[in-house]
Amino acid sequence: MPKITVIMPVYNGELFLEEAIDSVLNQTFKDFKLLIINDASTDGTQKIINKYSNIDKRISYFKNDINLGIAKSRNIAIDSTKTELIAFLDADDKIVSTRFEKQIHFLKNNPKIGVCGSWFTYFGNKSKVIDHNESHEEIKIDLLSHCSIQNSSVMLRKSILGDLRFDEDMIVAEDYSLWSQLIAKTKFHNIQESLVFYRWHEKNISKTERDKFETSEFIIRARQLENIGIFANDPNLKHFVNAVSLKRNESAESVIKTVKASYLLKANNKSYNYFNQELFEAHIDNTIIRTIRNAINYDKNFYKFIKEESGYFNKLPKLDIAYIYLKSCL
Repeated sequence: MPKITVIMPVYNGELFLEEAIDSVLNQTFKDFKLLIINDASTDGTQKIINKYSNIDKRISYFKNDINLGIAKSRNIAIDSTKTELIAFLDADDKIVSTRFEKQIHFLKNNPKIGVCGSWFTYFGNKSKVIDHNESHEEIKIDLLSHCSIQNSSVMLRKSILGDLRFDEDMIVAEDYSLWSQLIAKTKFHNIQESLVFYRWHEKNISKTERDKFETSEFIIRARQLENIGIFANDPNLKHFVNAVSLKRNESAESVIKTVKASYLLKANNKSYNYFNQELFEAHIDNTIIRTIRNAINYDKNFYKFIKEESGYFNKLPKLDIAYIYLKSCL
């Protein structure tokens, strides 16, 4: 049996699929199975899969009769996987040749880590290295505001998944939803170098379905706050979520409610002890300072609240204080 299974779903991916497959076949670590899921593609995707599978017996595939979507396709593949280690790769991305070797070495030497990711590099229409925090506690905090585990960089132990799978109800945020739930069950780690090339192009789902993505993000962030006693039926849920993930251009009234929500979040976490308290408070403080700065309107009552009640007055840069004061006087 191979050491790892590499899961790669693809839908109409003929433009980039060969690059993705080549990057897997060129790995310095050779003991793997590449499982490709053709999600009812209508272009030349199957011909490419056939060509490679005839050449390299480490490649296997199945084809969905109808388009099921990336989340369900990955889940079907996970359920069929026999190896303990699973790596993910999207069909329009590619990976550096030492990715598997480095991740397997790390997981072998760190048995308490269940999920291992890495930095990644945008390529295509833009070029930039994206770094993510390294430690479990930092990643847990980061997940409150963004997906700090890049899907095509993930290698995990199947045994830690339990019943959890990619969330088929979360449009274009199925991976973010999974990681934000799984981090409560196992330790996460990001290798501090770029092992993935993430292709940036006009068909990126996260760009073409932005509104759906933002709705999913809100739900995912709100779910994480359940770990510290904040639930979906709370009338101030919006402000609790805003206190951990910046919402720009809020009214002065909304900003005040968000600031007040931050007090309860800090107190609740101290009781529940889910997040590292020091990191959690620093994250909230940074979010609140940016939220105050980005309020769309100021008045004297707002300035008075910030100065006398908020607890953030002395944490704000002096230029921001001066700006808020001048705007509130107009």
